[in-house]
Amino acid sequence: MTPNLHQMNTAELKQFISANRNDAQAFRAALEVLLSRRDPNAAYHPYPFDLADPEGEVQRLFIKKLRETQ
Repeated sequence: MTPNLHQMNTAELKQFISANRNDAQAFRAALEVLLSRRDPNAAYHPYPFDLADPEGEVQRLFIKKLRETQ
C-alpha cells in the first residue's frame, strides 16, 4: 500500500524519503511533493533528473558560481 504523500507533513515526508532512498520511484514521488510545497519566491535550483544533461548543467552552474566569486 502506497501512503498518500500529499497528506503527510514535512517531517513525515522527509522520513519517508530517507526510508525509501533506494526505491527511485517512491523517492522521486515524495521529493516532488516536498518540492511542490516550497515558497514560490525562493531561489530556483532545478532538480537534476529534470535536466537534459545533468552533469553538464551542474558543471556549468559551478563554473558560473566560481566566476562570480572571483
